[in-house]
Amino acid sequence: MADTRTPNTLFRLDGAISARRYTLIATAMFVFVGLAWWAIASTGMVKSIFLPSPAAVAGRLAEQVANGQLMGDIGVSVLRILSAFLVSAALALPLGLLMGRIRFFEALFVPLTEFIRYMPVVAFVPLTVVWVGVGELQKLVLIFIGTFFALLLMIMDNVHRTPKEFVESGRTFGMSERRILWRIVLRASWPTIWDSFRLALGWCWTWLVLGELLTASSGLGFRITLAQRFLDTELIFGYILVLGLLGLITDQVMRLIGRLLFTYAK
Repeated sequence: MADTRTPNTLFRLDGAISARRYTLIATAMFVFVGLAWWAIASTGMVKSIFLPSPAAVAGRLAEQVANGQLMGDIGVSVLRILSAFLVSAALALPLGLLMGRIRFFEALFVPLTEFIRYMPVVAFVPLTVVWVGVGELQKLVLIFIGTFFALLLMIMDNVHRTPKEFVESGRTFGMSERRILWRIVLRASWPTIWDSFRLALGWCWTWLVLGELLTASSGLGFRITLAQRFLDTELIFGYILVLGLLGLITDQVMRLIGRLLFTYAK
C-alpha cells in the first residue's frame, strides 16, 4: 500500500520555506559555528596562535577600526572589485548575447574562451606583473582575467536558454533580427544574466585577494600578508571574516536588486 503521508516541507524535495524560518535556520548555523569556535578556543585544545578566540579577534578588529586602517583597506579593495567587475560585465554582456543566439559568434569565440577559462588564474600573476607592473592596473587585470571568460560563457548559456518561440513571435510581428535580440531575447534573459553577474561578483573577491596577497601595498589581502609576517593570526582571522561578510553583503544586495528590477520573472 502506498505511503500517503505528507512529508515535512522542510525536508521535502523542492519544499517551500518561509523567509522568517529560512533566516532563523541560517542565523542558528552562524551561532552554532561561533559557539563551537569559542568553545574550542576556550579549552586551550588549540594554541591561540593557531586559533585565537572570537573575543581576541573582535578586539583586534576594533583596533583596526579605531586607527582607520580597516575602513581604508575596505575602500581600496571594494574600488578594485567594482572597477574590474564593471569592465568584465560591460564586455561580457553584448558578446555573450551574440554568442548565445548567433552561431557564427559561437563558433568564433566559444572554443577560445573555453581554452582560456581552464588556465589557472594564479599562473597569470607573473605575466600581469611583466605586462603592467605592480600598480593598480595589475590587480584589475588579474580580477578581469579571473572573471570575464567564465562570465561570458554563463551569459551565453543564459541567452541560449531563451525559448525559440519568443524569437519566432518577434519575426511574426515583423521585427528585425537586431530588435528581436535586444528587445525580446535580452529582456527574457535578464533575470538569469543578473544571477550570473551576482556569481561573478563573488568570484571577484577571490581574485582580488590573490592579487593583493602577492603584489599590493594596500587593501584587505595586503593586510593579511602583513599580519602573516608578524604571526598576527588575530588580525588574519579578523580580515578573513570581514571578507566573508563583505561577500555576503554584496551577494544579498545583488539578490535584492534583482528582485526589484525583474518582478516579471516571478
